[in-house]
Amino acid sequence: MNTTFEFGEITVSRILEQQQPLFDAFTFFPTLTPELLAENRSWLEPEAFEPGTSKVVLAVQSYLVRTPHHTILVDSCVGNDKPRPERPFWHMLKGESFMQNLKAAGVAPQDIDIVMCTHLHVDHVGWNTRLENGRWVPTFPNARYLFSERELAHWTALHAREPIGCIADSVLPILDARQADLVRSDYALDDHVRLMPTPGHTPDHFAVALGRGRDLAALTGDLIHSPLQARYPQISMRVDFDPNQAAATRRGFLERYCDTETLCCTVHFPSPSSGRITRWGDGFRCTPVAS
Repeated sequence: MNTTFEFGEITVSRILEQQQPLFDAFTFFPTLTPELLAENRSWLEPEAFEPGTSKVVLAVQSYLVRTPHHTILVDSCVGNDKPRPERPFWHMLKGESFMQNLKAAGVAPQDIDIVMCTHLHVDHVGWNTRLENGRWVPTFPNARYLFSERELAHWTALHAREPIGCIADSVLPILDARQADLVRSDYALDDHVRLMPTPGHTPDHFAVALGRGRDLAALTGDLIHSPLQARYPQISMRVDFDPNQAAATRRGFLERYCDTETLCCTVHFPSPSSGRITRWGDGFRCTPVAS
């Protein structure tokens, strides 16, 4: 399931790996109350919340960005063969959808020039590597992988104290292969592509802005997970590194793009996952745009 948007010289395609109800809403959003969920079910169901349960429907996907100069993959989903026993729905996947959808977009792994990881959580780095003869090797052999230097330092320090699966199998092998470029979270690749610091979910999370001279599209990473958080930006999710900063970042991002033509391309909103931001009371709504 691919959706493609064209912005003159830039093309953006969703590369979907998975979409399904994954987490209990009250666990995923610790400050969410039953009363607030009940008040909003009518517009959240069935796309963003599973009817009859309190499970949040989430997409897991990458964005393929093609410019006159680069073919870029932003985030790399969960990946195959990765041991994730704490997440049964991601444990030792053998899925074909990611690679099939990449192929349907007209791109092979060797065509990717740059992989940008908005942060280093398990569902954003998985396809960085693949298993080959018992070793984790870069999935995209010709790519440079862009990591925030500060983000990487945070996770490798934690990993040194207690092993983190996705760092061991999806990040460190990229460093070992000498395919990593460590950058600041305000790094500009060129006139078409630049990073935007959006901390809170992780210490140095970044979003990606596209367009020459103005932001035609913004790829959110995990600064927002659900349309519910657009209406209520103060609701942070359970693993946000700094929930207060995450909420402030989210509101600032939504305010920045409210009532503009900028297309906001989210990672975890249900399909079509992209839309334009308008105001909704003290919050915002993301009106879906399919193509």
